[in-house]
Amino acid sequence: MQERQWITARRSELDALAEELTKQLQEVQVERDELAIAERVLNRLAEQVQADAGDVAPVSAQVAGRAVLLIPHRSDAADEGALPGDYRKILAIVREADGPVQVRAVGERLGLDASVRGKLEPLRAKMTKLADRGWLHERPDGRFAARP
Repeated sequence: MQERQWITARRSELDALAEELTKQLQEVQVERDELAIAERVLNRLAEQVQADAGDVAPVSAQVAGRAVLLIPHRSDAADEGALPGDYRKILAIVREADGPVQVRAVGERLGLDASVRGKLEPLRAKMTKLADRGWLHERPDGRFAARP
């Protein structure tokens, strides 16, 4: 009789273990799917940056074994030709404006859907990077102006 109790108890333990392992396997599969999506997005972004760079070879560096684009400080670059193509377009739009411009206005000039906030956030990041590197001036009200 004890053998039957032991078998029943052991089967119960193995059933619980199998349930836990199934749950862990599902979590691993979800994370692998997310990583695959992230990798596809990263590859698309890299292709886009490469296409937008045009014929100017921007300065790059290696970070964690991957090439990354560097936006040079204004004082380090001879001219704006050192900037990737999309950054030069942003700079030209801001310079053409009569005064400080909002990110939305630049996005509209670039053909972005300005009604979707998520479409403007990458542009805001680029404009902020240009401001951080001395190419633009970011005002306290969030608008950007060209530096003389």
